[in-house]
Amino acid sequence: MINLRSVDEVLENTRVVLRMDLDMPKDGDVITDWSRVEKSLPTIRTLLSKNCHILIVGTWGRPGGREVPELSLREVYLELVSMLNTTEVETKSVFVADIFDTQLIDISMAENQIVFMENLGFWPGDDTNDPLFLENIAEICQFFVNDSFAKAHRKSASVMLREKLPVFYGYSFLEEAKALDALTENTQRPLTVVLGGAKKDKLDYLPKLLEIADYVLVGGALPKVINMEGLEPLAGTKLIVAKLRDDGLDLGGESIEKFCQIIGQSKTVVWAGSMGFYENPEARAGTESIARAVSEVEGYTVVAGGDTGASLINLGVEGKIDFFCSGGGVMLEYLTQKTLPAWEDVSIKA
Repeated sequence: MINLRSVDEVLENTRVVLRMDLDMPKDGDVITDWSRVEKSLPTIRTLLSKNCHILIVGTWGRPGGREVPELSLREVYLELVSMLNTTEVETKSVFVADIFDTQLIDISMAENQIVFMENLGFWPGDDTNDPLFLENIAEICQFFVNDSFAKAHRKSASVMLREKLPVFYGYSFLEEAKALDALTENTQRPLTVVLGGAKKDKLDYLPKLLEIADYVLVGGALPKVINMEGLEPLAGTKLIVAKLRDDGLDLGGESIEKFCQIIGQSKTVVWAGSMGFYENPEARAGTESIARAVSEVEGYTVVAGGDTGASLINLGVEGKIDFFCSGGGVMLEYLTQKTLPAWEDVSIKA
């Protein structure tokens, strides 16, 4: 079992870098779901109770190392502060736009309880894990707290700060780590993995998933891009690749029936990604059918992905799911590798 150091162990009166999940869903210019900020509030409040000065960092979207105004985190900063401030408590804070302005960051941390940095994706160093990127941050801070489980499988500079500073983990991170650890330690069979959505990098996990799962069901846009070379002997047995509708926007009726049948006889189901173009109301039948089937499983169910979660909420069955993971990629990474780049296991290090 993984053994990670909790934020509870951070020393009082210290400077802390806090990595948060800040990929916020938008409808036009409006942020539609603040849950990724809300889930880190207990971690922030614990650090504030220790009189720590907190430098918050994170990314939003994929700006590709350039400034994209609509992905600025300033609005997220303002909302976070409003969540923290009450009539009894006011948290002194400031937003800093330049990650390389070390002097300003240093002074800001001395004068404020929270310093919130602009989207790290505006600079190329985070995605490429440039060893010099965030070096200035590591020099003026004493500890690193990671509460960004959704990005725990990425070797980005802000995740790998654990190599430069003593690392601890936020409550949200620890909760997700514990849930996935329990999944892999006590897997009930049959285990069925359902892959969907449009991100074809999910297919990179396919060979390993076929080793550990009893069934792997592939839907969404992935049947259009899957490379069956070397996998043909498994097709129709462990590996079921959906037949899509003629327009390619959703599962065909035969595949919906087959997927639901397999899910119904499973004891553990892991689902990552919608089964069709969920934004189109006319292409939701596959996703909603799978959602109903997963919600009725008499076993352990784990779901990841915005559209998958939305389908369960729309059907009013989200309460029947055992665990919602913050990201499909991180869930598949741990399921197949049993570790994550962001983890520093104290028991292993000792």
